[in-house]
Amino acid sequence: MARQIEDGWESTMMQSGTKPKADDNAEKRRLDEALEEGLEETFPGSDPVNVTQPAPTKGDQHVKRNDKG
Repeated sequence: MARQIEDGWESTMMQSGTKPKADDNAEKRRLDEALEEGLEETFPGSDPVNVTQPAPTKGDQHVKRNDKG
């Protein structure tokens, strides 16, 4: 369920009167700072910044080669 506010929609997943946990605020602040740093380090750029790394793929695994001649 969502409720309308002046400039868009706001999720009402949190019950009214509850405050976010301090850990949640610290994590959000850490992610915001990482995003801001990434934006500053890559500006100007054509690709958007990705704060998270993609999961490894099968092609990322180390290839063992047998060099017997």
